[in-house]
Formats: sequence, C-alpha cells, structure tokens
Amino acid sequence: MCPETKRNQQNRRKAGATAQRGFSIVSAIFLLVVMASLGAFMLTFSTVQHTTATQDMEGTRAYQAARTGIEWGLYQVLQVPPPPAAAPVCPGPTTLPPLGGALAGFTVTVDCILSDHVEAGVTVRVYQFTSTAINGATTGSPHYVERQLRATVSR
Repeated sequence: MCPETKRNQQNRRKAGATAQRGFSIVSAIFLLVVMASLGAFMLTFSTVQHTTATQDMEGTRAYQAARTGIEWGLYQVLQVPPPPAAAPVCPGPTTLPPLGGALAGFTVTVDCILSDHVEAGVTVRVYQFTSTAINGATTGSPHYVERQLRATVSR
C-alpha cells in the first residue's frame, strides 16, 4: 500500500470522527430542547389541574352557601309565625349576615316573590325564593364563583 493511500485513510478516519462529534452535539441540543418542552408542558398541565380543582371546591362551597339562603327563606315563611297562623308576607330582598366556617367570605342574597292563588275557595300563598351566593372576588377574576338556587313552597 502506498503512503499516499494510508494518509487518505487516516484523514478519512479523522474526518469521520470529527463528523461524529458534531453529530453528538446536535443530538444533545435536540434532546435538551425536547426535554425542556416536555417540562414546560408538564408545568402548564399541573397548574391547570390545580386551578380546576380549586374552582371545583369553591363552586361546591358557593352551592352550599346558596342553599343556606334557601333554607333561611323557607324557615321565614314556614316557621315564623308557626302554622296555623296566617301566612306571612314575603321577606324582602335580604343579605344574610356573614357566614362562618368553610362558607366565610361568601355573600348570600335571598329574594322572594309572593303570589296568591285560590284553589277550591281557599287562598294558597306561593313563595318563590332565589338565593345567590357570591364570593368576595370581583367578576372576571380567576377566583370568582357564583351560584344561584331557586325553591318554591306554598302555605
């Protein structure tokens, strides 16, 4: 084998080794970008899941606060004054006192609509209650929750 051929083979080996080193840098950068993208996706997914769970819990609390308002309204017309006294007038729009415990921070407003109906010569009073529970946050904020319940009862 001539010395020229040996030199060409050695140069090819060196060129191949250099090309492989450059390829490993490209692979490392590619893997780094892929791993960083995956990490960013996982962080976003985790944040969204946490926010959704918090909003779900706040929605449940708002429902319970609104239900408190309905129960307050029903008590006002069914128990005060106790039957067989004449059915009371509808309590006006009322904001309940601040609630305690897990429902602290919610504002509950109860509205009532009264209508009288005559059935077989007997006047029946029908009360329709609407209870709205809102947390202290402003509309449009990520922590804003509102629930509204309605109930109808006659006496």
